Parts: sequence; structure tokens; C-alpha cells
Amino acid sequence: MQVLSRPWGAMHYRLDGPEGGVPVVFANSLGTDLRLWDAVLPLLPGIRAIRFDKRGHGLSDLSGPHEIHDLAEDVAALIAAVADGPVIFVGLSVGGGIGQALAARRPELLRAMVLSNTAAKMGHAEGWQARIAAIRAGGLAAITDAVMERWFAPAFRASPALAPWRNMFERTDAAGYIATCEVLAACDLTASAAGLRLPVQVIAGGADGASPPDLVAATAALIRGAKYHVIPEAGHLPCVETPEAWAAIVSPFLQEHAR
Repeated sequence: MQVLSRPWGAMHYRLDGPEGGVPVVFANSLGTDLRLWDAVLPLLPGIRAIRFDKRGHGLSDLSGPHEIHDLAEDVAALIAAVADGPVIFVGLSVGGGIGQALAARRPELLRAMVLSNTAAKMGHAEGWQARIAAIRAGGLAAITDAVMERWFAPAFRASPALAPWRNMFERTDAAGYIATCEVLAACDLTASAAGLRLPVQVIAGGADGASPPDLVAATAALIRGAKYHVIPEAGHLPCVETPEAWAAIVSPFLQEHAR
């Protein structure tokens, strides 16, 4: 098990793929850990996958109050520790916000970026505070059903495949989840997104209840030259729900910007 020491504690990460492969950093969503990417990694040959658990998620420590740029600095430290040269960044939901913040402040670290089911600004502060209040009153179980509806299309929710993701969500540390909600409540990357100057592939899910296609498309429109694709049958986590369709978009992009 691999750990990077940060000023706030231990950051858990994992490396997969050949040492000489193209370095690709994967940043997962709120309420998930680095296993989010398990189904798509075999569909992305030739890469050196760098995955991590952000603060308060998975096997990483909790930290005090922080913002999106602090999470981006954690990734910058991870890149410095394990990657040889700039990487391709793949981020989903809040992971996409981390990527946008990193690309704005440390552009030399990234050669290209995939933004999946994310936006420059996700939701409003009032909505995030209402979610935090619900968790403090009843734990994560109080919002599980609503989150599963935002995450997955009806067919997936009706299948046995839902159970592990429901369990992963409910077993997330509530304090870590709330801390990331606070990050999202304060996060607005609209201005910096318009200044990004790197190749970007943007992906939306047609059945995404957390970051609807129109929201994702609006962010893609901010970034000069960004490519935009919708997976019609996918919800918020297409790398879980429709891994082949997601990888069919991402793999050619990774190959195009490998060197």
C-alpha cells in the first residue's frame, strides 16, 4: 500500500500499469474512492495509472478545512513524487474541479486533460449546505437514495451492480464527505476555465442527475478547443455504468496526447 506524506496527513495512492507507460492521473468523485476506475483501466492499454484517495476519502487521512486549490496541490505533490514529466489528468465530478484548478495554477504539470461529468461550478452554496445539514442530522444514509438517483440511470439502479457503490458511499467518512461538500460550495472556476490552454476532452452523461449535460456543455464551451461528447445512457459515473463507451472516448484521446 502506497502513501504520500502531506502536511495534513497520509494520502493513499496506487500505481498500475507499466513503468514506462504514459502517466495518467485519475481523480475520483465525491463519495467514492480510487476503485471508481477499476472497470476502465483494462480498457486503457499502455498507461501508467496514478490513482489516489483525496482527503477524507478511502484510505487517506482527514484534514482541516481546505479548498479546491489545496486538493490541486496534493495532486501536484503526487505528480512530483511518482511521475516523470507532465501527465494527462482525468477527473470526474469534484475530480474534474481539481484538474481545472491544477491546470490553471500549474500548467507545466499537465499535457492534456479529460473532464468527465463535471463543471466549472457545480451546484450552489445553499444546496450544498442543505446536504451537509441532512448528513449531520441523519448520517450519509439519510441522502443515499437521492445520491444513487443522481449517480445512476434507472436500469443500473435496478441491478445487483448497484450494491457495492451504495455500500462504498455509505461507508465514506461523513466528516470527509462534508469537508468536500464545503469545497464544492465555495468552488467557482469559471474565470480560470476560460483561460486554460491545453487539450481537453469533456464527457457528459445523458442521464446524469448531478452534473446534467447542459451544465457540462457550458463548461466545455468556456475552454478553447475543448472536445465534447455525451454518453446518452450514462449517469454521473459512466466509468462505472458504461465503461466501454467511456473508454471508447478516452482511449483515443490518451493515445493522441501520449507524447
